[in-house]
Amino acid sequence: MMPRIPSVLVYLRRADEVLLMRRNKEPNLGLWVAPGGKVEVHESPFDAARREILEETGLVVEALTFRGFITEVSEREDWQWFLFVYASVQFHGVLTPDLREGELAWIPLDAYFNHLSIPQADAIFAPRVLSPETPFFQAKFVYDLDLRLTEWVEY
Repeated sequence: MMPRIPSVLVYLRRADEVLLMRRNKEPNLGLWVAPGGKVEVHESPFDAARREILEETGLVVEALTFRGFITEVSEREDWQWFLFVYASVQFHGVLTPDLREGELAWIPLDAYFNHLSIPQADAIFAPRVLSPETPFFQAKFVYDLDLRLTEWVEY
């Protein structure tokens, strides 16, 4: 079994909008997701979150809140993930997308939750992660060989 891949997602909010990326490569090709990426060997998840936001958006995050921890598993050996999910409303800089990853857009929250093409798991955890009133989110998402979500357990 391949080891789990540690990765981060970072939701940046301003007012009633969230910064999302429409991926132009796998995983999640063509879907809208929070910016993020893999944690490098020398990094903590917190360090990776700040680095990924800078690389993918050009923005500097001033404060991050750890909002969720997600395990994604499948019978496929290449789909074994640990996701450290962060949120921030404190950042600055000029939005400069890394177009190798995808296009960026500030999306109204109601459109994100109701009208965009997003990964199945994101539709479950993103509303909880983005609401400061909800507690820390922790769950396991199980996928089949075609990477369809078959079950999830919230802890």
